[in-house]
Amino acid sequence: MQPVLAFSCAYTKFSPVEEWEELYQEVILEHSRRPRNYGALEEADGRAMGHNASCGDSVAVAVCLEEKRLRTIRFCGEGCAISRASASLMASSIEGLECIEALRRIDGTIRALGGGELVDLGPCTVLLGVRKFPMRIKCATLPWHALREALANATQSLPPVSVTTSCG
Repeated sequence: MQPVLAFSCAYTKFSPVEEWEELYQEVILEHSRRPRNYGALEEADGRAMGHNASCGDSVAVAVCLEEKRLRTIRFCGEGCAISRASASLMASSIEGLECIEALRRIDGTIRALGGGELVDLGPCTVLLGVRKFPMRIKCATLPWHALREALANATQSLPPVSVTTSCG
C-alpha cells in the first residue's frame, strides 16, 4: 500500500487533488473578476460573436494582426465566471503568437477541454477542471471558437477548421 500524499497547514489537510481544485477555483474567480484584455478594439482586422444558447453566455472577440502575428486580442460580453475566465486566459496567452501557432493552440485547447487528447495548455491548464462538469465545457470553449472565427475573418489564408464541436 502506497502512502497518501497530503499537504498540511495550521487548519486543514489538502490532498493534491483538493489543492488542484482550489487553484482552479482561485484562478477562475480571479480572471472572471479582473479579466485581462477585456474591452473594445475599434480598428480590428477580424471580429466574431459567440453565443451559448443553453446558458445565455455571449462573447465578442476582436483581433488585430501584424505580419502574420496576432498583435492584439480584445473580448467583451456577458457570461458566467467560467466563460469570462476562459476568454481572459485565452486572450492573455494567445496574444503575440504567430497566427499558425495561435490556431494550433486554439484547436488543441478546444479538443482538450472537450475530453480529447491533453496538450500543453500553459496558463490555460487550469481550465481542464471543466472536464469534470460536461455542462460547463461549452462555457469554457465559447471564446476559443469565437477567436477561431475572428482569425478566419481577419485573413482568408487560414487552414480549414478542424474542430467539429458546436458552441451553441
